[in-house]
Amino acid sequence: MQRALLAGLLASIACGVIGTYVVVKRIVFISGGISHASVGGLGVAAWLGVPLLYGAVAFSLLSAVVIGVVSLRSREQEDTLIGALWAAGMAIGILFMAQTPGYAADLMSWLLGSILMVSWKDLVLSFVLDAVILLTVWLFYKEFLAVSLDDEFAELRGVPVWAVYLLLLGLVALTVVVMMQVVGIILVIALLTLPPAISRWFVRRLSTMMIASCFLGAFFTVSGNLISFWTNQPSGACIVLIAALVYAVGMGLRSYSS
Repeated sequence: MQRALLAGLLASIACGVIGTYVVVKRIVFISGGISHASVGGLGVAAWLGVPLLYGAVAFSLLSAVVIGVVSLRSREQEDTLIGALWAAGMAIGILFMAQTPGYAADLMSWLLGSILMVSWKDLVLSFVLDAVILLTVWLFYKEFLAVSLDDEFAELRGVPVWAVYLLLLGLVALTVVVMMQVVGIILVIALLTLPPAISRWFVRRLSTMMIASCFLGAFFTVSGNLISFWTNQPSGACIVLIAALVYAVGMGLRSYSS
């Protein structure tokens, strides 16, 4: 349970920081494509007998680059490509899983989340990925801000939009990998987008929105873990349902007040 709480807190940092860019830039669908395309990497890694994390990182980064290049070249084909990568990645994963002998319990934990099974090695890796994400955002904060708000204006100001956008999608891919074992691939988009979406109602400054999103993510993961422990229900589902409930209540209150 201690490791589960730590894993949730580490995931909250990643999803709070990168999820803010995802919500502001409106690339939630792209994030979904990246996360589900990584299923192919899990299947290939299981078939080859290598750590599943390697396959997840490889396929996530590869899909991020492909989606980024196509979206920058042709916005019209973006949705089609994301849907194709989404489906193809999962199909590849399923095929290789079928060729892997025995019951792949590790694969199911990545798909559905298994935060109670997180090891200290996983925590160290999550900490390293968080450090990479925070350092990169700190170094390129202004560039990410410019590209997220208005990429055409950023290009006129001399910002290398291509490189910055691809770097941002690469960070999204790493964030997805961090959160996979917390809530699983199927639910990862909820934890990536709901905390920033809620915090956006109350703050406008991007840095403040990131901090608020991290605290909201921490609240959702801790409370979801506790409810999961008390009720003996899947932790990932509890975390996401709490986040969705808070979002729904917030939407209702905003609609009523307006």
